[in-house]
Amino acid sequence: MTFPHPTSRRQFMGGLAAGTTGLLFPFSDSAPAFGSPIERPVFATIGLRNQGWSITNKSTKFADFAALADVDANVLGANVEKLNKRQGKKPDSYKDYRQVLDRKDIDAVMIATPDHWHTKIAVEAMLAGKDVYCEKPLTLTIDEGKLIEKVVKKTGRIFQVGTMQRTESGQRFLQAIALVKAGRIGEVKKVTCGIGGFKPSPTIPVTTVPEELDWDLWLGPAPKTEYRALPEMRKGYGGGVPLYSNCHYAFRNWHEYSGGKLTDWGAHHVDIACWAIGASKTGPTRVTPLNFEMGVPYKDGHPLKDDQYNIAIKFNIRAEMPFGIEMLITNEGDNGILFEGTKGRFFVNRGKIVGKPVEDLKENPLPDDAIEKVYGGPVAENHTANFIDAMNSRKQPISDVWSHNRMLEICHLANIAMRLDREIKWNPIKREVMGDEQANSFLSRENRKGFEINM
Repeated sequence: MTFPHPTSRRQFMGGLAAGTTGLLFPFSDSAPAFGSPIERPVFATIGLRNQGWSITNKSTKFADFAALADVDANVLGANVEKLNKRQGKKPDSYKDYRQVLDRKDIDAVMIATPDHWHTKIAVEAMLAGKDVYCEKPLTLTIDEGKLIEKVVKKTGRIFQVGTMQRTESGQRFLQAIALVKAGRIGEVKKVTCGIGGFKPSPTIPVTTVPEELDWDLWLGPAPKTEYRALPEMRKGYGGGVPLYSNCHYAFRNWHEYSGGKLTDWGAHHVDIACWAIGASKTGPTRVTPLNFEMGVPYKDGHPLKDDQYNIAIKFNIRAEMPFGIEMLITNEGDNGILFEGTKGRFFVNRGKIVGKPVEDLKENPLPDDAIEKVYGGPVAENHTANFIDAMNSRKQPISDVWSHNRMLEICHLANIAMRLDREIKWNPIKREVMGDEQANSFLSRENRKGFEINM
């Protein structure tokens, strides 16, 4: 179908930025906030389990939600009721996201689907005249990232990636970046991103698709395959679905839909690491799998079994970064980032920031504006608030697509290196693998027939 290009009450402002959207704009708090109900933007969320509800819930303070979309009827219905109670108005509900994009009254969409859907929905949303907030990791392949960049530039839409560590987590990560940029550890030599690992799955049999789930639509651009699940249910965060399956929460454990821990937690910690060392506009020259273990056997980069999780379980990956900095991405140790330099080291994660350079702040604090200089202005109340501010100013938000794609390339290349069991030499200028056509073939994928990106 052909999507219209509706004119929103803010679209005229977008034209002002259209000629410069290829630039990385700093955040600015100079634009006025949405003050009255009439000025509040109208949002819709596509994909509603877990993070989908989380970002929706955070955003109701700043926006009105007119619609929700999900391919699971139970998930959709439950979130419609939660949102009705939250904002005092029941949103419209859809199974097919295209019905959301057809609506001229919706200014922006929030995308929290499984990763393999991100690019198609995001591109079509921008072409339909919507600003976009999309959960991380933004893409399933490197070439998908390049496409999104082109469409952002072409359309002038505002695009926020959900790497919320750039805004939230008590500003610990912003403080870490400020420490590095202030030279408190001297010249950076090594940064280690601990992102945890997975346990291998048992054999997961083919079973009946739940009545409430449109399995074909859930698969969408991914290859056609049968639904698999074991009876045991997941508890805690992401609970209420099978613990072992090729759907819902477990999609992260399959290369068909995601990139495992490398793109899940890697998209958070590698992002902060690249920002801190000044590598947000470039990339590695070499990515080497020092040691790793895959969930199933592989041949020529493809799994030989289709009934078990197929992502990397254990891994130590080295990336050679600009300025002679070594980046290590590992499943070992604490989840977080260790920065090491010629004058010291410190560790940061969502719960703490520790080390002598941090202790030294008591006697030698950072300048009062150090964190604001990192952020590009006063830090927003939360990550979605920054998105709203960016929609007002028509300047790209703190988690822009260009810096996100550059750091995510490291994570994608790490997965490719493990799938092929060899070192990857990368040209960060051309954004291609050097001297390895087989590795280059993994930079893109073909969408399943009937689910091509509607350009």
